[in-house]
This record gives sequence, C-alpha cells and structure tokens, in this order.
Amino acid sequence: MRALEPEVFDAVWGQVESLLPTPSDEHPLGCHRPRVPDRVCLYAILVRLVTGCSWVVVERLLGNVVSDTTLRARRDQWIEAGVFDQLVEIVLALYEAKIGLDPADAMVDGSVHKAPAGGEGTGKSPVDRGKLGWKWSMATDANGIPIGWVAGPANRHDMVLLPDTLESVDDQGLLAEIETLHVDRGYNNGVVRQQLKDVGIRRMVAPPVRRGGEAKKTGKLPVPLGRRWVVERTNSWLSNYGQLRRNTDRKILHRMAQLAFAIAILLIAKLLNQGHLAAS
Repeated sequence: MRALEPEVFDAVWGQVESLLPTPSDEHPLGCHRPRVPDRVCLYAILVRLVTGCSWVVVERLLGNVVSDTTLRARRDQWIEAGVFDQLVEIVLALYEAKIGLDPADAMVDGSVHKAPAGGEGTGKSPVDRGKLGWKWSMATDANGIPIGWVAGPANRHDMVLLPDTLESVDDQGLLAEIETLHVDRGYNNGVVRQQLKDVGIRRMVAPPVRRGGEAKKTGKLPVPLGRRWVVERTNSWLSNYGQLRRNTDRKILHRMAQLAFAIAILLIAKLLNQGHLAAS
C-alpha cells in the first residue's frame, strides 16, 4: 500500500515531528529504560492503521522494538495533544495552497464498516445482518478531497449526520463556498433541503425518491444520478485501511484520530505525486 512506502512515511514524519509533545523525564533516579523513538511509534501506528492488525501483532511485526503498551500510551498522548487533528488541518491547508480545493460542487455520503468490539458510537448495522458497526459521514470537494467528516453508529441515518458534517466543513472555513451539494436518494427530503437553505447552500442534486416502481417499469432512471460517485470513490480509498474497515477500538476519539490520520496520508500522497512535497 502506498501509505507504507518509505517516501510517503518520510513525508508524513516531516509533517508530524514538530507537532509531537516534548516528553518529560520525571523518574526520580533517572534510571528507566531508554524512550522508544517517536518515529518508530508513528510507523507502528501506521502499520496497524493500514493492516487492521492488533497492537500485539504490530509489536511482533516490528521485531519487538516497542511494546504494545507503549504504542497505546503514545497514541493516547498524541490524541490528547491534538496531533492528528492538527496534522490533517495543516496538510489540508497545504493542499489548498499548492493545488487548490474546489468546494463549489461538494458531495456528502456515509460509509458503514464493521466494529466487532463494540464500544462508543457503534450500533447494529443495517447492511451487515445487525452486527455491530460504525460509519463516517464524509464531505468532499469536486475532486474527492475530504473537507469535513464526522463519525457515528452504523444504524444512524446519513441525513442525521449531515448537520454535524456541514459543521465540520464550516470549521475548515469552506461551507460558504459550497454552491451545489450532490447527495444520494436518502437525503432527498424537505428536512434536508431546509437544513441546506439555512446554511446558505442554494442547490441540492439527488436522485428522486422511488415511487411505484417507476425505474423498474421504464427500465431507466428518470434523472441523472449527479456526481456523488466522487465521494464514494474517496470512501473506497479510505476503506482500504484495515483498521477503518474493521475497527476494533472502543472509543470514538480513537476512530476519529485514525480517520484524520488516514485522510492526512491521502493528501500527503497526492502532494508527493504532483511534486508539491518532498520527503524529509
């Protein structure tokens, strides 16, 4: 996977290193074991994100140079310090400066995934025989670049997550630039149209609600489907990460950190591909 290529990880580390909190040395005798380098821990977190394996397996894959306990502790320290949230904000701003965003035509869609360990923000999946799952609601620009996202239980309807998704877009300062929002049939109702009107989005493109088997009778859909395939493609890219596709963490903050990290890696890889970022 591209995320594990040395060029990409070097570029990721170059963006993350300055965001990491300074470690404290509070041992009274100063005789504790040497601290595992942050770079090693970040790579281990990336391996788990990509493969979806357990912390114990990551420890083995890295030759036992760092324990699973240390990895969990380092992850929690970085989440508390806001490292992953800062990372994705910095990289998104860098992408906008170097390549540019096109939020005038935006897309929103949800993506449901497994969460067998349950925990916060999970629910019975309507597309997986009632097994526990989670979902994210993703907004992208016209080219599929994520500009806002939230997470929720698998049984939460996409339209219920829409206000929080739009608020996330607003946090990036991009909501006012959206002129048209492309969505799927599940959003096509008066409640959503009013919500969009309230935030200043003038146009929504969505397939009509099926009535009386119209498509089956005519053999074709009555109107074009719009461009929501763009956000579906982005969701597919993110679903390649094993820990997002089958999440075994039990806290929402862990899932949100993983999602932010994956999005940051996606943007960094695109910047590298177009020669706008160099590996450190």
